This record gives sequence, C-alpha cells and structure tokens, in this order.
Amino acid sequence: MNTRYLKIFAVVAVIALIFVARLAYLQLFTDRYALNAANTSIKTEYVIPQRGVIFDRNGKIMVGNQPAYEISFTQALMKPDFDTLAFCSLMKITKPDFIRRINTITKEKYYSKLTPMTFMKDLSREDIARVQEIIFKYPAFSIVSRPQRQYEVSTSGNLLGYTNEVNERDIKKDSIYYLPGDFIGKSGVEKSYEKELRGVKGIKYIQKDIRLRNIGSYKDGALDKDVITGKDVTLTIDYDLQKTAEEMLVNKHGAIVAIDPNNGEILVAATGPDVDPNLFTGPNKSRNLYRLGKDTLYENKPTFDRSLQAAYPPGSTFKLLTALAGMQMGVMDENTIFPCGGGFNYKGLRIKGHGGAVPLIPSIQVSSNCYFSYAYLAIVNKYPGDPSRGVDEWKKIMSSFGVGEFLNNDLAVGSKGRIPSGEMYEKRAKTKNWSPLSTGAVFNGMGQGDVLLTPLQLANFVAAIANKGWYYTPHIVKSVDGKPNPDPRFKKKHKTLVDTKHFDPVLKGMEAVVLRGTARSLKSNDFTQLAKTGTAQVPQGKDNSIFVLIAPADKPKIVVVAVMEHAGFGATWAGPASTVIAEKYITGDLKRENLYKKMVNASFMPEYKRQWVADLKRKGLYKDPKLDSIKLKKKQDSLDFIKKQKEQLKKQIEAETTPQKTKEQ
Repeated sequence: MNTRYLKIFAVVAVIALIFVARLAYLQLFTDRYALNAANTSIKTEYVIPQRGVIFDRNGKIMVGNQPAYEISFTQALMKPDFDTLAFCSLMKITKPDFIRRINTITKEKYYSKLTPMTFMKDLSREDIARVQEIIFKYPAFSIVSRPQRQYEVSTSGNLLGYTNEVNERDIKKDSIYYLPGDFIGKSGVEKSYEKELRGVKGIKYIQKDIRLRNIGSYKDGALDKDVITGKDVTLTIDYDLQKTAEEMLVNKHGAIVAIDPNNGEILVAATGPDVDPNLFTGPNKSRNLYRLGKDTLYENKPTFDRSLQAAYPPGSTFKLLTALAGMQMGVMDENTIFPCGGGFNYKGLRIKGHGGAVPLIPSIQVSSNCYFSYAYLAIVNKYPGDPSRGVDEWKKIMSSFGVGEFLNNDLAVGSKGRIPSGEMYEKRAKTKNWSPLSTGAVFNGMGQGDVLLTPLQLANFVAAIANKGWYYTPHIVKSVDGKPNPDPRFKKKHKTLVDTKHFDPVLKGMEAVVLRGTARSLKSNDFTQLAKTGTAQVPQGKDNSIFVLIAPADKPKIVVVAVMEHAGFGATWAGPASTVIAEKYITGDLKRENLYKKMVNASFMPEYKRQWVADLKRKGLYKDPKLDSIKLKKKQDSLDFIKKQKEQLKKQIEAETTPQKTKEQ
C-alpha cells in the first residue's frame, strides 16, 4: 500500500512541477499574460500596410496606392463635456448625422467601448489639413491613415477587381488578421492574390494612463512589430493588347482571350462591356458598385466577366475536338468520307450542309455541319446498344482538354461550362438505350446541342491543339515580388488523351481555313495563321460570332479567341478582332488598321435592345415609351386647355364686374 501511495504522490508531484514550470515560463519569460493583465492600460495599435502594386507583363503600373484618411471613434475616451455642435461644425456634418453615425457604430457586432471604430472615411488631404490641428480637443476621435487603391488605367475593372471593407464573413474566415474597418480584395486579382497583396500589419503597444491618454510605448517598443508592405504582383497581361481588345468590344457583348501556348500565360482577358476601375475608389464607391450591380439594361451586366464566366455554344470551332475525339476513338481517320452529298440525312433528321462527300481536311476548310454530325454519330454508336459508353469515352477525352471542367487556375471567377454525359441523356430519354437523334445529342458534334464552353476554355483547348496534345494551366500572374510565380499548378504539363499523330490533319484543316476556306479574307502577308470560324445558333436572336486562331503557324506564340454575342458570322466580326490582336502581338503594330476601325466603330446594341424589348413583351412587362409620350402629351394638352379655360373665365368675370364698379363710383 505504501508503495502505491508513493507512486500516486510522485505522479501528482510531477504534474504540479510541470504546472509551476509552465506558469513560471509564461510569467517570467513571455509577455502574453502580462499584456492581457494590463489590457486596460496597454492598447494595441495597428499600422495598416500599403497593398502591393499590380504591374502588367511589361512593367506598366496598373494599380498603385494613394493616401486616404478616416476618423475613428473610441467610446471610452468620450468626455462628459463633449461639444457636439462644435465637433459637427469642424467635420461639416449635422447633429442628426452625428447621432446616426454613433448609433450605427454602437450597433455593430464587433463594437467595443475600448476599440477604435470607423466614424467617417474617404477624407481628402484638404479635409485632414483642416481638422488635424483642432481634433486634439476631441480625444474620442482620431485621424487614421489607411492607404487606398489608385488605378492608373481606365479599363479592365473586372480583371483587376476591387477592395472593400470586410464583412462578417470575411472576418470569420481570417479573424486573426482582419478587424472591422479593414479592407480586403473582393474580386479579380485583388481577391485571388489577397494574401500576397495585403502585406502584414505593424503592431504598436501603447501604454495609457487611467484616463486612457497615451504616455509612451510599452517596454520602449520592444514588443512592437514592423509593418510589412504587400508584395508587388506582375500580371501575364499585356495591357496594350488588353486595351486594344477592350476598345474593339465597346458597344458589344462578348469576350476576347489570348494565351501564350508555350507557358499558359494569359495575354488578354477582355470582356464587353468593360468596367472603369476608377469607379471602385472615392466617396461614391458604394453607390457606383450598387449601380454597376443593378445595370442589367439590355443584359449589359458590366460586373459579369464574360471571358471567364459566360458559357457559350462553341459552334463550328468545336468541330476540331470532334475530329480529334473521333480519330482517337477509332471511329474515323483523316481519310474517312461520310455521305454528305445532300447534307446530313439520318432517320428523318436533316441538317443542311455543304462541302460534299469529302475527307476531314476539306470538311474543316468549309466547316461542314454534315461531316461532323456523322462523326459524332459514329462516336455515340461505337458500342452498339450502349450509347452512354461512347459518350462517356468522348467526355473523358474532352475533359483532358480542360473543357467541361474548372481549370483550377489563379482567377477569382470561372465557369465549368458543360460537356454532357451518358447519364444526362439517359435521364432525358428515360432509358439506357437512348437515341442521339431524339435527345438532340447529335448536334454536339458541330458545337451546338448541349455543349457549352467559356472563352478561356476555348483558348485553352486551341492551345493544346497548337502544342499537339499538351497545355499549361492558363494563369494571370507572372511573378510575385519580382520572383517567378511559385504556384506548382502552372509548372505542370497537362497531356490530352489524343495521340500526337492525330493533330496534324486538324492543323492542316485550320491552315486551309485561312488559305482558301471560311477565313480567307483575314489572311495576312506579315504572319501565318491557323484558324477556325464559328457561327453558333442561339434562341434569342442573331447567331453568335466565334473565332479561334493560332499564330504563327510554324512556331505558335499566341492563341486568340473572340466571341461576339448576336453579331452573325464568325469570319465577319470575331475573326477581325482575333487577327488584330495576333497581328499587334507578333509584329508590334497594327498593319491592317481597317480591321481595327471596323470593330471599334461597330455596335450591336440595337440587336440587344430588340431582344430585351421582345423578352419584356413575352413577360408582359413592356411599356412602349411612344405610348407613354402620347399619354403625357394628352395630359399636358388637357392641363393647357384647363389653364386657358381658367384664364378666359377670369377675363370674363373681370369684364362683367368692371362696369358695376364704375356705376357705383
């Protein structure tokens, strides 16, 4: 028994010793509990770092910083004899406005009497110069310097993004760093590279007296931490190219994307309509953000980045992937000829076609709907009685090109697009042995049907074709703090499931498109191009114009994709935009200025307005402005008539009463 008690005593003694040692360490060798114990006399002040600068690939500053100021309020420092009217006069606000601001602060979730809270923000240097010598009279209020973004460009708002004050969700995600009043990247590059751009706050421990007045640094600043400025970020974007693309998208809905196929760097990611990022700063920032978010007139949606988020039917540009998948699956080769003499005719379904019964390369050249409908039919029917197996094999090949999948890149937004599966058609047909005709699957072969791709996905799969079967993940940041982007996602080569040998006939077909096919009008004497036109049918109105391009043909340096909503033929509108971007990048100049001017001067807004009006009429929401003006005119005429009647009646009364007055006199 004695031995047992001895063991118990020994265990308790060891535990007690560990506890005492730990307590001694915390009290004697760290300041953690000293600071907590003195938290009524030692206050923490944070120094907000400047965010990193954003450059384009050529060193042009796109986003920098400018000084901005706030007035903070600390309830515990409020004096009993506070002169509200004098303070309101100093800050040029009314007393009701002052009361409203204080009430708003005290109702915030993270409000504390001891914590400085934002009372007024977005003050100018002039405002601060006016109040800084007098504000000491009001110790509850102090000036806080908080850097604000300054945009050196007037376009690319969606790409760059913006910063705004943190909300409750932001604080919950990273409560160690963010406090109420802090700013965080909300969209674009500002959001996706927030941790690199934001820097590290400086910390100062200030000792205060019983009245919470500063009496100096705690321990002479030994525990203070220096502020660390955010890291500079260099984008892969060529802003000169980006701006040219955005100019060609004015008065248009659509996108232009350009990629360097050798490394996956995004050279252009332009969307139409575009946003001026300068709307994201200044005192009207909140109002501008609200207005942009609500601008849906004619489906403009300026904050919707069509280059990354919009999923479109790819039209005839998708025929390139249909050919590659068909050859890989062994249901066709470059010499295969389908019965296209009079178009696609199969079990009662007729698709108008052209090009005749010819092999693959001439079919790409003339963009034969018939040929690629038969090619997709062969894919679906590879396994008789089991169409889903053929579609799922095709889907795997598509996924290897990055379509129908999230690209896992460094962009803040994106869309998965859609590549249909066998299961989808089984549900649609309610049977496993479904028909590619009755389900509409046959239209997938020519890029209609159920296939949807984003412009970035289009550019990516064309880059894989240019490389004959591999690609790097498209990305937007070239370097961080002057060092190459360390993200391992952008160093990995992704290989498609298509053998290298199958790419040559497809590339020859794209060459034929430019030399003597649907894009021959865009041939350049200064550089070679491989291309494919696309005219995608959409239910709302005119076709979407789509174009994909590789240049130069022998050693590709750039892949360009353009999508123009409801514009018409691919070679007519998307084609000129694509070749202008390629030309400027390769030659350094605009050799064919007529193509650029054609795009800049064109407007598709009348078509968008027509569709918008038609949609409102279908919903019973349309009000004809002409009828409203007629009603308004009638109302005005009635008012004018009444006014004239009153004037005539007044004159009549005056005429009748004047003689009576004369007689009485």
